[in-house]
Order: sequence, then structure tokens, then C-alpha cells
Amino acid sequence: MIGWLQGERIQAWEQGGRHGLVIACAGVGYEVQLTRRDQTSLSGDSCTLWIHQVHREDGSHLYGFPLQMDRDLFRTLIGVNGVGPQVALSLLDSCTAAVLVTAIIEGDLKRLTQAQGVGKRTAERIAVELRDRLGAWAPSSEEPALSLVDRSDIQALPIHPESLQELQLTLETLGYEDLEIRRAMRAVASATECPAANDPEGWLRASLRWLSQSA
Repeated sequence: MIGWLQGERIQAWEQGGRHGLVIACAGVGYEVQLTRRDQTSLSGDSCTLWIHQVHREDGSHLYGFPLQMDRDLFRTLIGVNGVGPQVALSLLDSCTAAVLVTAIIEGDLKRLTQAQGVGKRTAERIAVELRDRLGAWAPSSEEPALSLVDRSDIQALPIHPESLQELQLTLETLGYEDLEIRRAMRAVASATECPAANDPEGWLRASLRWLSQSA
């Protein structure tokens, strides 16, 4: 059973909406499927991935993740009835593992159904079956919250909760990570000309300006 690979990145591939890399290790090229986001973020000649291997009648399939937490969460997701590897990858591609865990624990069906191929019934099943199992993944009181912006941040930001959620989803879709988004929103909130609380487009423009300047 292959659990980890380190080697040379040979080729990126895409087939039928699936994405991955070919990694050369000790003279053997391993074809590994990844989320679109991970395929895009991995750069350079060398590559290290945590692997989940699935054996089927048509051969062996490898699914790769830069972080062990992502690999472990993937394994937890495919343990849910009706959730296969492609649905699990779609969930991990729609948001970071930390945000996904929070959505499952809180039963945020809107967040879960943002993933391609995840309907309401599947989202409900995931939330019901994994809510308690993933409770141990939640942060302690001394650790930063897993959610993108915790409740204290929401109360502090001069923006309506509905507009905040819309802003979060849009920036995630554009490929920005949790920490980047959180910093951007705090910077916009502290700016002299802060957008109105009910102006998600204004917050989006201001956040993108800050993100482009800080890159």
C-alpha cells in the first residue's frame, strides 16, 4: 500500500474533469489524481504527496494531498455511504480542509453543496454521519478557529453576515486561502474609506485591491 510519495514532477494532466500529476520516483512514474487547486498550487520540479490508494478491477488508483490532514479527511469522507473519491475530492476542492470540517460540524449545507456533485441529501448525510466524528478536529479555546472568520470577528467587522458569507465564497472561488482572506477583510475594515455594511461588491473590490498589493 502506497501512503507517501516524493519525487520529480514530470507532467500535469487533465481528463474528463479530473486533474493530477505524474511523479517519477526511483525510475517509476506514478499517476496521481489531485484536486484542481492542489494541482495548480504545486510548482517546481520536486513534489511530495500523502497518498490514498484504491484497488479496483480496472487497476490501482492513487489520490494525492500535500497535507496529511487533507488525506485523512479524504479517507473519512469516503467512509460515508454514497461518497466516493470524486465527491470527496470535489468537497476538498471547494474549500480548505479547515473550512470543510467546520461546515460539517455546524451542518452548513449551503457550504457543502457548493462542491460539484454534492446535492442536499448527500450533504445532509455527511453532516449527520461525521458531525460527532470530526468534533475532535475542532480547535481548542487556545487555538485559532477552523472557520474562516470566527464569531468574534463577524461581530467586529462592519459588514452584514449575509454580505460576509458572499464575500468569503467569492474569494475562495478565486483561489485565495483562509489567512489571506481574513487579513484582507480586516485591512478593509480598518481602512479610512470602508465600504458599507450591505455592499458586498464594494468589500470584494477593496479586498482584491489589498490582496493584489500584498502579493
